Amino acid sequence: MLCSSDNNEIFLGIDGGGSKCKAIVMSGDNQILGTGIAGPANPLHGYEQAINSIVESAKLSLKDAGIDESELGNIVAGVGLAGVNLPVLFEKISKWKHPFKTMYLATDLLIACIGAHDGKDGAVMITGTGSCGFSFVDGHPYIVGAHGFPHGDKGSGAWFGLQAAKQALLSLDGLIPPSLINDKVLALLDVKDDVELVEVIAGKPAAFYARMANLVFDSAEEGDELALDIVREGAGYISHVAKQLLKQNPPNIALIGGLTSRIKPWLDKDIQEQLIEPIHPPEIGSVIFARQQVALL
Repeated sequence: MLCSSDNNEIFLGIDGGGSKCKAIVMSGDNQILGTGIAGPANPLHGYEQAINSIVESAKLSLKDAGIDESELGNIVAGVGLAGVNLPVLFEKISKWKHPFKTMYLATDLLIACIGAHDGKDGAVMITGTGSCGFSFVDGHPYIVGAHGFPHGDKGSGAWFGLQAAKQALLSLDGLIPPSLINDKVLALLDVKDDVELVEVIAGKPAAFYARMANLVFDSAEEGDELALDIVREGAGYISHVAKQLLKQNPPNIALIGGLTSRIKPWLDKDIQEQLIEPIHPPEIGSVIFARQQVALL
């Protein structure tokens, strides 16, 4: 069995989302030995892509740690994935013939919360490619949102990007006044008109739309009224999610995800004042989760 220097078992942590999959290898004394990043790993948007990204990120983290990838079969893995809050996907991933010694599967919501609060009770709002709220208090999980894109995930990177595309098309058709969003969308996607824009964005996944989120915030910070309306609407939703989570009386609440620095200043002031900095990222939360499960054996 592969062991760390202090003779404690090495653990692998996985955080798989709509844009990327992060892996981390940690020793028994909580030292980070290696990390790896691969492509999207939300099985809702593609089962094969998800499992391939999990394996690829795991191998990259072992390589970074100087450990041969053949040792995957000797490592306990905690795997947190977007999408597996849906029972059918949780069951499908659970039946996967994974390459690890043991795999402990959880939602990305749970491992994010565990990481943010170092394994203790708490709540998180996730604002990345997707969005949702989650609390874990006295053994009870509670979810707000997590319904997926495009029918859910308001206030997420994908949602902001979709609004940018929709408003740009309305403006290019002359139905609403032009805004700063127009030129930024066209420049980012390297297109010149509405027809080319539709050709590029049609049928694209959440991760594609999330690429356009920052330009909405950039436009809002430059004073564009249309962008300001979008940002206020999205941030208002995340603030509402936070207030719903606080009804569960979590000891602490944190904001995590790729949009954190952009959206935090736009949240309701009372929510901003209650936010704490997350202690660990979700991939370390996966390691903590796996260790918790081993301890129960």
